[in-house]
Amino acid sequence: MNGIVEKTRRQIAGMLERALISAGKKGLLPPLEAPDFVVEVPREKDHGDFASNMAMLLAKPARSSPRKIAEALAGELELKNSPVEKVEVAGPGFINLYLKSDWTFSELLGILSQDENYGRVDIGEGQRIQVEFVSANPTGLLHMGNARGAALGDSLSALLEFAGFEVTKEFYINDAGNQIECFGRSLEARYLQLLGRQAEVPEEGYHGEDIIDTMKGFIQKYADRYLEVSEGERREAMVGYSLTEKMGAIKSALKEFGVEYDVWFSEQSLHQSGAVANAIDRLRQRGHLYNHEDAVWFKATDFGVEKDEVLVRSNGVPTYFAADIAYHMNKFERGFQRVINIWGADHHGHIPRMKGAVAALGYDPDALQIIIMQLVRLYKNGVIVRMSKRTGQFVTLEELMEEVGRDAARYFFVMRSPDSHLEFDLDLAKARTNENPVYYIQYAHARICSILRQLEDQGRELPEPSRANLSLLAEEPEIILARKLADFPEEVAASARDMAPHRIARYIHEVAGLLHSYYNAHRVISDREDLTDARLVLVMATRSVIRNGLKILGLSAPERM
Repeated sequence: MNGIVEKTRRQIAGMLERALISAGKKGLLPPLEAPDFVVEVPREKDHGDFASNMAMLLAKPARSSPRKIAEALAGELELKNSPVEKVEVAGPGFINLYLKSDWTFSELLGILSQDENYGRVDIGEGQRIQVEFVSANPTGLLHMGNARGAALGDSLSALLEFAGFEVTKEFYINDAGNQIECFGRSLEARYLQLLGRQAEVPEEGYHGEDIIDTMKGFIQKYADRYLEVSEGERREAMVGYSLTEKMGAIKSALKEFGVEYDVWFSEQSLHQSGAVANAIDRLRQRGHLYNHEDAVWFKATDFGVEKDEVLVRSNGVPTYFAADIAYHMNKFERGFQRVINIWGADHHGHIPRMKGAVAALGYDPDALQIIIMQLVRLYKNGVIVRMSKRTGQFVTLEELMEEVGRDAARYFFVMRSPDSHLEFDLDLAKARTNENPVYYIQYAHARICSILRQLEDQGRELPEPSRANLSLLAEEPEIILARKLADFPEEVAASARDMAPHRIARYIHEVAGLLHSYYNAHRVISDREDLTDARLVLVMATRSVIRNGLKILGLSAPERM
């Protein structure tokens, strides 16, 4: 669905093209083809509602100054029966267009008729996208990095779906390889210690308190049954038990955080199905592997990477990278046209070799898009929170939700671009004040619901939007708010193209600010029924837009606060 901003943009582009033809016929300009110009919404309100660079692009073929060309085009623009009120030539030759004050009011009716679908666009055209995020090792609890990835991945998935893509959300379970072997040795050490035997957790092992709790549960179920069996059998049983427990806890925490996946994909299944061996064979057939010192190497340097990478060690065991290549081959084999991975900052160096591997497999490396997230720092009372009181290590996702609630946690994680470090202020996230951005937005929604309840308490009915006289919305705050609401479809499209849900967070915060300012200066419900009806249409449309933005971010839209 295209909103009024996109429709008007196209209308203005057509007006400019006709003005160019007219100027050519009158000899004001040479007869010229329209260049690949843009009509865009300027950042500065003083520069008009729309601006175009057409004149600047015509300077060379017209052999004239951009400003002179802009003046000729402006003079030939047919403004009658258009939304444009005036045109100005600015700077070196920009054409700035100012629209009639009521041009967005018809969009209010569109917002209310589309309601929960308002803002949907179809830039995706049904393209199949997979978004893989969190994919935490199933050896412990979810930490702040995982939490930021969860909020970002889930919001991005919802945003892309809202923009017309077919989205699959996926969690890759790292349940194979060296880390699982190390996990098994750590579990075994805790098991033996709890049963009074001498044992040490490996230095590179897992030392968290949660491992002790896991083994207490194992002992409660199996007692000392695994004391006298082989190490291999003991570790296999413990790893199986623990992975089930850990994945259950991860799924439960993510569900409570509002994140539910379409697919949980096991790394182990890649080895068992032969997918890893198949990927290696494919790379070999395509001439991208060689043997050296009994190991199998990937020619990563052929794809701009600094050094080649081992895929199969000299002992015959595939590396994690080999499994990762097989996993990405599997993604494209499943028919995804684009694959999006959300990784922590420590994976930055893995990007070029992964893209190189995708290219070596015969796929378009640009179809793999990787979003890198920077670190999260928690603050309380102005001091960095480094340790969890409960685990003695990092603060967990569950603890964060207990502290500030799901909505605040999710909003704070997505309100900044993922490539920026995030300073998470726990005190601010809990505050019920206008300084807390999520409270500020949700309060705007609740405030509108309160207005509608007041109307009901007075025994008055909601207006039929199409019958409301929207020309009565003549106050500047009303015009500005209506204009901002009309931007929502454009904002969704731009945010989806940039894979930037933080733009939606910023946008609805701005809408909330305009609503609060308007509410504080003007009565919505008054003795004038016609003015009341017009203003109710405006605030009901605002409610729809705020609610839809909150939904994209996975947040609730409370009716009372």
